[in-house]
Amino acid sequence: MARVLETTSPGTSAHPLSWEWVDRRIWTDRMLTALGNGVRGGKWHSLIDKVYRRTTLEAAWREVQANRGAAGVDRVSCERFAAQEDRYLSELEEELKSGRYRPDGIRRVYLPKPNGKRRPLGIPTVKDRIVQGAVKRVIEPIFEHHFEAHSYGFRPGRGCKDALREVDRLLQAGYTHVVDADLSGYFDSIPHEGLMARLRERISDSRILGLLEQWVKQDIVEGAARWTPTSGTPQGAVISPLLANLYLHPLDQLLREKGYRMVRYADDFVILCEEASQAARAYQEVERWTEANGLTLNREKTHVGDCRQPGEGFEFLGYRFEAGKRWIRKTSRQALKAKIRARTRRTCGKSLERVIAELNPMLRGWFAYFKHAHRWEFPAMDGFVRRRLRAILRKQEKRPGRGSCHADHRRWPNAFFAQAGLFTMTEAWLVASQSR
Repeated sequence: MARVLETTSPGTSAHPLSWEWVDRRIWTDRMLTALGNGVRGGKWHSLIDKVYRRTTLEAAWREVQANRGAAGVDRVSCERFAAQEDRYLSELEEELKSGRYRPDGIRRVYLPKPNGKRRPLGIPTVKDRIVQGAVKRVIEPIFEHHFEAHSYGFRPGRGCKDALREVDRLLQAGYTHVVDADLSGYFDSIPHEGLMARLRERISDSRILGLLEQWVKQDIVEGAARWTPTSGTPQGAVISPLLANLYLHPLDQLLREKGYRMVRYADDFVILCEEASQAARAYQEVERWTEANGLTLNREKTHVGDCRQPGEGFEFLGYRFEAGKRWIRKTSRQALKAKIRARTRRTCGKSLERVIAELNPMLRGWFAYFKHAHRWEFPAMDGFVRRRLRAILRKQEKRPGRGSCHADHRRWPNAFFAQAGLFTMTEAWLVASQSR
């Protein structure tokens, strides 16, 4: 029989003792008590007035403004909204109060991926992002109270590092047979009917439900094309992460009830087992659940194996876990190199000091996340950065080249760049390892 690890009590919130993250202008002590004790019928009524309250809209606007996102189809940027924020917010308040609010279409753009493909992203208007943020402030605690402890993505007070720590803990406890699952186009394939059914389980305010249904069915606008999606919730919308977590919540419950150890970050999740037979059964459970709930398990990318064995590792949140070590996922390295190339073009015309000043924050941030990877990962990345800088120096001397020859290394040794203030991951890893 599989061992049971001590964890948060099954089915409890990630915030069993504290709700500091909630907006207390909305969630009073009385409401939080009701959240803990349960409301009549298990459903929440009369929430729309808390959405169109001016303080709620203002708080949601400040978050949108801080994120500095792009303009939507109406071409109203955050800067333009800020110039007349009192008028715009008053209009939103009145539209929501009277029931006249209608969302605009979502502007479709694409973000390049390291593998050459493109990721679709939806950009709602600033107005719609504000209303979504206001609704999220009101309804998020209702669902957070029920979410499972092993769900980490886009949740208050939780993040990638927490999920990675839990994976490490389970691996060290002997849960090394892993189901590395991949859902095909999850955000674009969430069935609307099933999603709304999950929302109705906890919310009975028809005005709130109407807003949520309008958002998942918002038209997508791409150039001259415009269409209404029949499934999915657009990546880029403020409300989408909460809805995506909500739809997968029954899967979280199912696996927890059957005794499996799962770590999920949005649609990226792994199931860690003690034995190969348990992993095989867990895979079958996921396969059955996804098929019954209108989702598709990508069988080519889904992997089941013993991660202690070379070649049978799994990838999760930018890392690769294999043979007892943490490596950096190939696509994560490629993504950083692409950013370094963009900042170290030989024709940039910037001084070495300025280039290094622009590189260092990015390199420090990347290392802060990947510092738990095997130490062999970092010298190669340091070398790549220095080669790019040597190529810039050669260009400035009107001697174009890649900066990789022995003469370049002698003229501009590693110590030269260290003296110029370049952040070095190898040195940072040594310092970090000594302080552990």
